[in-house]
Amino acid sequence: MLEKAYYEKADEIIGFHGPKPSSLIPIIQDIQSEYCYLPAELLPYIADKIGIPESKAFSVATFYENISFDPKGKYVIKVCNGTACHVRRSMGILSRLREELGLSESKNTTDDMLFTLEIVSCLGACGLAPVMTVNDKVYPAMTPDSASEVIAMLKKEAENQNDEQNN
Repeated sequence: MLEKAYYEKADEIIGFHGPKPSSLIPIIQDIQSEYCYLPAELLPYIADKIGIPESKAFSVATFYENISFDPKGKYVIKVCNGTACHVRRSMGILSRLREELGLSESKNTTDDMLFTLEIVSCLGACGLAPVMTVNDKVYPAMTPDSASEVIAMLKKEAENQNDEQNN
């Protein structure tokens, strides 16, 4: 069972978009933006609030590839494995990232919820291959070493943010 705050936030988002069936997609997108995933437990609640069957809410949420029921890390890293990136050795970048972050094909989010690593078919930046993104910021012409540098920078950024919150 989710904490009460999740339902309160859902109510706020539903209020913003209006409690109507046509608001389903913007509502689930906003909830995913808030939590970096869509808690499946919220879908029956949302469906009831906007007057649609629970099955319809799940059908829509599972149709779209960008909707995730799995919690994601603060930094979502996408490594392109499209043709241009693949021939320029994007899998070496993926291997390095998995090794550094302690991830595998079956485990794509770090235990501290800092990083999620995903493979995508195309990021639409073939001329910059191989490419990876972090929270939609594009990093072009990557190598395993430059990917490691990005991870080090993000870890330092997260550490600084934690220090600021603790002071």
